[in-house]
Amino acid sequence: MHASSSIRRRLLLSSAYSVHFRSYSLPLLLVGGASKPCSTSGSLARRSIFTVPLSRNNPPRKASSFWTVTFALAVICGGVWLQDKRFQTKNDSPSPSISQNIQPEQEPFLGVIDTLKTMPTVLPPGTVGNLTAEQEAKLQEFWVLLLKVFGVKLDALESAKEAPASTPQENKKEPKRRFGLFGRGKDSEDGAASEKSAEGITANLASINISDGDDKYGQSKEFQQTLVDMSPEEIRTTFWTMVKQDNPDSLLLRFLRARKWDVKNALVMFISTIRWRLMDVKVDEDIMKNGEQHALKQSQSTDPTEKKAGEDFLMQMRRGKSFLHGVDKSGRPICVVRVRLHKAGDQNSEVLDRFTVYTIESARMMLAPPVETACIIFDMTDFSLANMDYSPVKFMIKCFEANYPESLGVVLIHKAPWIFSGIWNIIKGWLDPVVAAKVHFTKNVKDLEEFIPRDRIMKELEGDENWEYKYVECERDENKPMEDTATRDQLLAERRELGKEIQDATISWISASSKGDKDAVATAKDRRKDLIERLRVQYWQLDPYVRARSLYDRLNVIQGNGKIDFYSAESMSKGNAASSQ
Repeated sequence: MHASSSIRRRLLLSSAYSVHFRSYSLPLLLVGGASKPCSTSGSLARRSIFTVPLSRNNPPRKASSFWTVTFALAVICGGVWLQDKRFQTKNDSPSPSISQNIQPEQEPFLGVIDTLKTMPTVLPPGTVGNLTAEQEAKLQEFWVLLLKVFGVKLDALESAKEAPASTPQENKKEPKRRFGLFGRGKDSEDGAASEKSAEGITANLASINISDGDDKYGQSKEFQQTLVDMSPEEIRTTFWTMVKQDNPDSLLLRFLRARKWDVKNALVMFISTIRWRLMDVKVDEDIMKNGEQHALKQSQSTDPTEKKAGEDFLMQMRRGKSFLHGVDKSGRPICVVRVRLHKAGDQNSEVLDRFTVYTIESARMMLAPPVETACIIFDMTDFSLANMDYSPVKFMIKCFEANYPESLGVVLIHKAPWIFSGIWNIIKGWLDPVVAAKVHFTKNVKDLEEFIPRDRIMKELEGDENWEYKYVECERDENKPMEDTATRDQLLAERRELGKEIQDATISWISASSKGDKDAVATAKDRRKDLIERLRVQYWQLDPYVRARSLYDRLNVIQGNGKIDFYSAESMSKGNAASSQ
């Protein structure tokens, strides 16, 4: 009797609840069920069981109607089921949050920028974690060529090339063919960075070049010259220095995507970039190593040339001609360029190029996987012809197209006056069509909101964020750790060993793939993933000993251990202080 009464009570409650649930059916249907979290109400908004709303328009039928009875039973039973599930959800399940949609394997990376925790992780095509079988084979082919350039012994790969695959699959054939690209020259017998090895590699690579029509920046010639001027070991060392906190696969994939997955062209582009970094602009050996404090010391020099160079660099920083602050809707770091502050005669062009590379490399430090690109806003407010300078524009274009490929997510040209239209037609002709397609013109804050939330648009751009750029001067002992060369050398030695371990694991991965050994492939992938993560963590231990502190360290945006926070208390308080002045 008691059980019967309990069931009746539950049926009555469930029937009432099913009527209440009907108010949620239509909106859920319109947005495609519960494919996206909805803020309407707890777990109800997430249910996708009822894909068709209950009809309100059918006239009542007689109680004896079979269909009426069937319909009533369905509603009542459904209500009981929903009430049970609702009760169980309230007691057993955590409240829904957007962060639950993040793929589990990405959680360790998303901690780098807290903002990314508020959005689902979407891995762009052709990036680590989202490669087709063909793209993965291209990545492996790239690694083989690169390891050959490094002078690394590839005996295991040569053996795999000769051995028949256990599982003949079409997508495995190409990796087997690729190992013979260099032949069996003497360089494969000697991993040492010797002149003999360099000559062997140069001879084997003599036929690789980019066709004249595609070689916009003469990289084929630079590629060949690099193999003559640099030993394999120098190239290898520069590569691992260049990687920094990045995933080395991500770095190579940038060049593959930029060259439309043509491995030889990607190799030419990549080796040319290594030369540019080491021999032309000295990115890691000078610009990032010496940083802003070096410019401060230069500005105090008695040598007029040195003094002018230091003053010119610091002028860019103090004026805030360009700076990094915040992230857009896709989690991309935002670089704001205030064009009105630039005049061609105010600084030496070499100093301006140095400042440009410094800003790009600083932005690189702020990328958190899966984000690999940046958002640039060219603020054209109060622009006049006196602000136009084609030389730095050309240098910037070359940087992004030739040396930092696939680094631009979106370019916003904001409030451009009519006189800029003719200038834009000239600049557009210099751009690769892929880069040009990323350029958008915005007229007001509403246009900016398509890319950046209004509360992250600073008031200077008519947004709601109460933040203003203010340069914080260098601190006397901020680079003190760089004097500890013993610790630096120890960490560098550890990094070299990690690099070699990753190379060995990469060879094992490629070899297993060639043999069609799925278990060995999985083991090698896990090994590589672990080593690459160790390399990332190890870089942040090394960072204070090889990179001078920057404005973004002093603002506590770069917090160490790979944590980035554009909206830290220090950054926001100093920005607000600037706003109140």
